[in-house]
Amino acid sequence: MSDLTPSAAGAPVLVGCSHGTDSVAGRAAIRSIVEGVRRAQPTLDVREAFVDVQTPEVADVVADSLTDAGAAVVVPLLLSAGFHVHVDIAQAVAPDGACASGALGPDPRLVAVLVDRLNAAGAGPGDAVVLAAAGSSDARAAEAVEEVAAGLRAAWPHGAVVVGYGAGATPSVPDAVATARTLGERVVIASYLLAPGFFHDRLLAAGADVVTEPLAPDDRLVEIVVDRYRSGAAALTRGHAGAGRP
Repeated sequence: MSDLTPSAAGAPVLVGCSHGTDSVAGRAAIRSIVEGVRRAQPTLDVREAFVDVQTPEVADVVADSLTDAGAAVVVPLLLSAGFHVHVDIAQAVAPDGACASGALGPDPRLVAVLVDRLNAAGAGPGDAVVLAAAGSSDARAAEAVEEVAAGLRAAWPHGAVVVGYGAGATPSVPDAVATARTLGERVVIASYLLAPGFFHDRLLAAGADVVTEPLAPDDRLVEIVVDRYRSGAAALTRGHAGAGRP
């Protein structure tokens, strides 16, 4: 992965914005993405921000980045674009010189990570898979998850794939597990979460036979973040109308 610029001068700050979590392991997993971007793009100013639980808040990091560098691209470290992307992050990038990229998903590389996690967990022929996402009341987030589910069905020919949500959408993960029981010998939850924490703990208690590990850490997540940043930086350079909106 090549550097974006010969030096950091003039490049927008990359603000990696995650939800925030009380989980020590969850914080480490998200930090692995941010640190991976720093290693992959050593000339780039990469800063971390949050929409809840942790600080600094994304609006404050954007404001500081505009003061320091004159431009900032917020990359949501979120798998789907729900309330936090369309409201919290969108408000944070309202000032001139700031914009937000889309969420990390959907993306074929996320499907590839899910397949690797399923293989690592020992899933195989005869197992029914529940793609388990955090969930959102925003219908656009569910559409993004369904796109990933379609990709996983194409990439995982060993059994049925159904979708379940931790909150904000239906079916719930336990209901999806119950449906999957009628479709396979075992039920394997494919954790469509970036990191351990509250929602992953709920997956472990949802009644499946196997639960895969979350997606982070993984170098493909770093690649997606860099690609999202490039798109946002290009929009700022073009002065694209509406570039501040995710």
